Amino acid sequence: MDAVFAKTKEKMNKCLDALERDYKAVRAGRANPAVLDRVTVDYYGTATPINQVAAVSVPEPRMLMIQPWDASIIKEIEKAINTSDIGINPNNDGKVIRLVFPPLTEERRKELVKDISKRAEEGKVALRNIRRDAMDDIKKLKKNGDITEDDLKDGEKELHRITDDFVMQIEDMEKKKEKEILSI
Repeated sequence: MDAVFAKTKEKMNKCLDALERDYKAVRAGRANPAVLDRVTVDYYGTATPINQVAAVSVPEPRMLMIQPWDASIIKEIEKAINTSDIGINPNNDGKVIRLVFPPLTEERRKELVKDISKRAEEGKVALRNIRRDAMDDIKKLKKNGDITEDDLKDGEKELHRITDDFVMQIEDMEKKKEKEILSI
């Protein structure tokens, strides 16, 4: 049964990591290079992440500067940013691309908080699905005669405790990100 718990914790940790990556990609008024993580550039026929073809820096709190290592792909980078869902128009001076993040309006902050809450709820649903699968594994152990009825009850309690711990971590992440957005 310990193997079931270890596998469950591993899956739940991956769920938390995915949510954390999602939260980092949320544009919260500050320049954060993580917003470019999902943007890929057509680099000689291969979809390549921007951070693999250019240096991304934060010269000012609300500006990202992208300096490609190969100047011939600056137009491709600009095109990739325009077609992405970032919502910022790149400024190209021929050598570097600048992304200026506008200050967030109150309405946009509320939209972001709703989006963060939605993502947190999706994370909790994923945790519950992982718990359900682990519960099925424990019930299979009982059915096969590998554990007793008492072990089954103890396993269910432990699984519930593990899930509650991870749900609390998601709620903490959600509160932290909401506070970050609302305090900008």
